[in-house]
Amino acid sequence: MTADNRSDLEQLRNDLVMGGWDVLPRERLADNPLPANAAYEAIHADLELDGSARLNLATFVTTSMEPQAKALMAQCMDKNMVDKDEYPQTADIEQRCVKILADLWHADDPANPTGCSTVGSSEACMLGGLALKHRWRARVGDDLTRRPNLVLGANAQICWDKFCRYFEVEPRLVPLEGDRLHLDAQSALEYVDENTIGVVAILGSTMDGSYEPVAEIAAALDKLAAEGGPDIPIHVDAASGGFVAPFLDPDLPWDFRLPRVASINASGHKYGLVYPGVGWAIWRDADALPDDLVFHVNYLGGDMPTFALNFSRPGMEVVGQYFMFTRLGFEGYRAVQQASRDVAGRIAGKVGAMPQFRMLSNGDELPVVTFTTADDVDGWDVFAVSRGLRERGWQVPAYTMPKGREDLAVLRIVCRSGLTTDLADWLLRDLATTVANLEHAAHPGHEISGPHGFHH
Repeated sequence: MTADNRSDLEQLRNDLVMGGWDVLPRERLADNPLPANAAYEAIHADLELDGSARLNLATFVTTSMEPQAKALMAQCMDKNMVDKDEYPQTADIEQRCVKILADLWHADDPANPTGCSTVGSSEACMLGGLALKHRWRARVGDDLTRRPNLVLGANAQICWDKFCRYFEVEPRLVPLEGDRLHLDAQSALEYVDENTIGVVAILGSTMDGSYEPVAEIAAALDKLAAEGGPDIPIHVDAASGGFVAPFLDPDLPWDFRLPRVASINASGHKYGLVYPGVGWAIWRDADALPDDLVFHVNYLGGDMPTFALNFSRPGMEVVGQYFMFTRLGFEGYRAVQQASRDVAGRIAGKVGAMPQFRMLSNGDELPVVTFTTADDVDGWDVFAVSRGLRERGWQVPAYTMPKGREDLAVLRIVCRSGLTTDLADWLLRDLATTVANLEHAAHPGHEISGPHGFHH
């Protein structure tokens, strides 16, 4: 250690002592300020207790971006997205992103789209739901005795429960049943009526990565309307699939190619490959977004039309999204998402070969692998596997499925950009080791084999 380094360490110790900071503040502000380098080191050390973001296979959220993206985003963290007069170029970049997504999802007039950025898909879902509710109210009139309802699968993300509670809509959650782990056309029809503001179809279920059959649901609702029933629109919650299906499943009809789809949301910070948090809400056309939901604000000398639940937020994530669109293009996104699906398929193949597990999804829609224990496994469960993998740093969640299949407990592996084949192979080795340890604890002396190529 050089004399300069020793001097720096001594100065840091002095800073901590003089600042009176024996520990980080938890309940009240310290009496004295702390120099920036001392505050940084203290908080940095505290954050070391977090898990590794790269080994977090529980989250759909992007955990790595290129240095150039980080640099651009850092340049925009002090720009407030609502100040469109002050930051017109950032505002224009947002509109470019909206047009790109409207084109990608086959909106009626992508050159003049109706849409906006949001903090994430949760806000985007609520905006889509509000538009559905106001359109329904315009159709049925002012009869306040009629209570609006929204039909969606019990596998829907919690933000939809929040929407229904916050905005006084009855949630009609269709329970799972048997091998049906999401909403389908027949089950949706059983729950709709003349007070249904819309049906939410999920392109990429959080629970198992599967696509709900949007086209089949739309066809069933088309038939219902043609026979004199209610004319019910669809909102597609494409939080993850909106950045996967266009590139890997281009012939799958799920978007505005289906006339019944009124609006779509997606998370830029999931398979859009941007750090959190950024989401997108796109409507088929201007008619799908009621005018009374759009506010025209005189802000800093200019008219600012806005439809959002949030107001001030940094421009950095929107610029990050535009960087990814510029950087990758269509073929780049296709290659990245295909690589994730390939890794998911590799993991699913190896796990499926282990007699201790039964596969539920193999990553051929969203690159997500879900599996449960085989019927003859005893002495341990998926929760024990999750704990064992965490000892090696892997964060692989174990959970029970929603209403209708609470008896089914599963493990889920989310494959994202950055989960390489090498890392996947280490995960498989650690999974095999964990299973071997659990089997040995439950049945001493019983030797097992892991996936192909991994023997214990």
